[in-house]
Amino acid sequence: MKPGVKIAVFVGALAAGLFVGLNWRNLRALKAPSIQPVAKMMGLGEADSTQSASQIFLSNYDRISDQYGGKVEGRDLKYAGMSGLLASLGDPHTIFMSPTFATEFSTETKGRFTGIGARLGGDPLGARIATVFENGPAFKAGLRPQDVVTNVDGKPVTGQSTDEIVSKIRGPEGTVVKLTVVRAKSDAPLQFSIKRAAIETPTVEGTYVPSNGFGVLTVSQFSEPTFDQFVRELDKLEEKKIKGLVIDMRGNPGGLLQTAVEMLSLFVENKTVIKMVKREGKDETAETPSGLVRDFKYPIVCLVNEDSASAAEIFTGALKDYGRVTIVGTHTYGKASVQEPFTLVDSALAKITIARYLLPSGRNIERKVDEDGVYISGGLEPDVKVEFDDSNDKARFGDPLTDNQLRKAFDVLKSKQ
Repeated sequence: MKPGVKIAVFVGALAAGLFVGLNWRNLRALKAPSIQPVAKMMGLGEADSTQSASQIFLSNYDRISDQYGGKVEGRDLKYAGMSGLLASLGDPHTIFMSPTFATEFSTETKGRFTGIGARLGGDPLGARIATVFENGPAFKAGLRPQDVVTNVDGKPVTGQSTDEIVSKIRGPEGTVVKLTVVRAKSDAPLQFSIKRAAIETPTVEGTYVPSNGFGVLTVSQFSEPTFDQFVRELDKLEEKKIKGLVIDMRGNPGGLLQTAVEMLSLFVENKTVIKMVKREGKDETAETPSGLVRDFKYPIVCLVNEDSASAAEIFTGALKDYGRVTIVGTHTYGKASVQEPFTLVDSALAKITIARYLLPSGRNIERKVDEDGVYISGGLEPDVKVEFDDSNDKARFGDPLTDNQLRKAFDVLKSKQ
């Protein structure tokens, strides 16, 4: 793989709604439906066998535009056509994104956006602050987790969706947004004026556990800034002379393959990360560069679950194949394909599977499901299997007191000291 080339590896859950109306047998065979029955169904007559697929598509597009009895939006037809073309391949990870979704996708991948530096969640009164990014504008202004935003720029947002509220809070860098906030144990609503700024999304969180001397690195996704954040948080933990490390990949949907390769270069150098199996025998391998490997003098555990996918599986699987970690948790998702995004002329995006991959050991972790979509096999199997115990309503990931999977990871580290 050429240095600097960035290939996206994603779960592709957005594609779930694109299969309506396609023949199940076609999907199972990974081929497009026949154009003949489609043409008959649309009342467009028999397809001319001398025409190319693109000519048939354009001819039908023009006929719909000219003869449909209602208003026709050419852009909507085009986007629906693109969605159908990609969905007909039967690959849930090959999808079309409209410009709006493409922009959000790009923001997630780059890990940078303009805003106040906070994550919001739903609340009956408006939007609840879930996370405030350290040293971001919101944090400096005094906004804190569990605060509830009820007004944005003097206008109430109660009853609006979280996405709508976020869109009102975001804006050009350097501009000011005014928020009215309800805080527990506060007698009256609080007023904040926050200047928007360029924000780097935190994707790695480091936690030191004094009771056992272990460190925890929680990696939420693999975006462009993740490698630097991983190194920075790891350095902070190692300054405390940690005795063991848990890398928590639970709920991590993946991201950039190149970022996973960079992170693996801290553990192994000049080693194969994956073999990408392409069409017509044009296989490639992704390998870690030299000069970045570190001397880890303590045991390491990777904590995973079924929502750990894609680049998270590549990272964890490669470390396991090279004998660097013990895996704790439940089986991972089983996404064994590589996607590359292609930007279209109007800033829409096609994310297309370009290869299947094998781990360094040659393992294929591709997910297999039954006809109802229920998991059968695939993914990484943990060395120590433990289901998350959610019988306690207060149980949450990352809390050493209520997270039984994390406690088991600590037990494994203790046994290896």
